[in-house]
Amino acid sequence: MEPNRAVPSATRGRHAFIALLLLAVTAVWGWTFVIVKDAVSNYGVMAFLALRFGLAALVMAPFARRLDRGAWRTGLGIGLVLGISYILQTVGIRHTTATNSGLITGLFVVFAPLWNHVIYGVRSRAVTWCQVGVSLVGLMLLTGGVAGEFSVGDLLTLGCAITFGLHIALLDRHSREHDPGSLAFVQLLASAALFILVWPLSEPLVLPAAGSVWAAIVLCGIVATAVGFTAQTLAQRTLPAVRTALILSMEPVWAAFFGWALAGDHLGPPQYLGAVLMVAAAATANVWQPTVSREA
Repeated sequence: MEPNRAVPSATRGRHAFIALLLLAVTAVWGWTFVIVKDAVSNYGVMAFLALRFGLAALVMAPFARRLDRGAWRTGLGIGLVLGISYILQTVGIRHTTATNSGLITGLFVVFAPLWNHVIYGVRSRAVTWCQVGVSLVGLMLLTGGVAGEFSVGDLLTLGCAITFGLHIALLDRHSREHDPGSLAFVQLLASAALFILVWPLSEPLVLPAAGSVWAAIVLCGIVATAVGFTAQTLAQRTLPAVRTALILSMEPVWAAFFGWALAGDHLGPPQYLGAVLMVAAAATANVWQPTVSREA
């Protein structure tokens, strides 16, 4: 940790803007759980991911303006972690509900600070762990209120929460060392390459026939992936890892909402209480400003 120093008001304003941008991204990601669930029920998982991330990499290519050796090395490593996360999540969503997938994925809010501590020895403040704890209780309420037994899909999704937490910790450590457009591009390219390699080993090399699948690929590739991960990379150049994780923990709240509104997933009083707790944790993480410019 760096020595205590006051955060200027202009910096606070910039942090607040970036936090709101990241919050908007979580809404898009929450929406795409339903979209991806429908798309991979009609098309292969690896094929969908290869086309989604390939399109995202193409979109980001013009913004990769400083592709030095460090950006390639760092981006490839982080991108492989991201790719593994999406394989676990997207295979898992075929065997569970969109709501369950979004809620269990939200456990990255716990794993991100744990990875940050294990790998880099970064300590978080007590108030930060309280916020993480409130988010975890909220997530448990959200997940516990969804009917159905714990499935293979849920276990795979738990694995993706662990690796997404690792992705946040790695990006927190390295994002300030590289141009955000270049780092986002290399991440997406590495993930796309992984999916393309696995695609012929697991599924037929065929393009989607349904227009709805192409629409999902375009929406997820451009908005959720290219724009979304660029925004996350930019945010992690400025915001601490735990604060980023707390903002991103709003993703399962959005997933639960869209799962209820669009897919008919059942929501009861426990889920609503859980959503309120998670919103409160994320809100206090953004309203309460630490007295240091960087923490965990």
